[in-house]
Amino acid sequence: MKVILLTVGKTNDLSLKNVILDYQKRLKFYISFEIEELAELKNTKSMSEDVQKQKEGELLMKYFQEGDDVILLDDKGSQFTSKEFSSFMEKKSVSGLKRLIFVVGGPYGFSDAVYNRANGKVSLSKMTFSHQMVRLIFVEQLYRAMTILRGEPYHHE
Repeated sequence: MKVILLTVGKTNDLSLKNVILDYQKRLKFYISFEIEELAELKNTKSMSEDVQKQKEGELLMKYFQEGDDVILLDDKGSQFTSKEFSSFMEKKSVSGLKRLIFVVGGPYGFSDAVYNRANGKVSLSKMTFSHQMVRLIFVEQLYRAMTILRGEPYHHE
């Protein structure tokens, strides 16, 4: 199974980018993982929130393939402890999936089409984080989940 973090826009902050890259390198020893960054929309100041969500949704929908398990990183999603998330990942990994895609949307969330296509939603916290920080938090938690599954000492009770 390949795990993909699909984002709208790039990580601009160099310090965050470097830490994210470090976790990506660490994850190579556990799973097939990549980050796919879709281009941000141009001229968004002239678009309403709904139009922006719809256009971003069209970009996301083009990326999805039949059989993909699409999980939205959404504040209204299920919340997990790190151990629960590792169990979630273990179940997904033995389910026969080809691609498990976690999606970070644009600043206004997801279009109805993307919500309808999704197989689930996960919330990383009740707190709000910048889209830049969400990427780092997600890759760290994915790495933590993999170390938990292997019984490695990265995670402490």
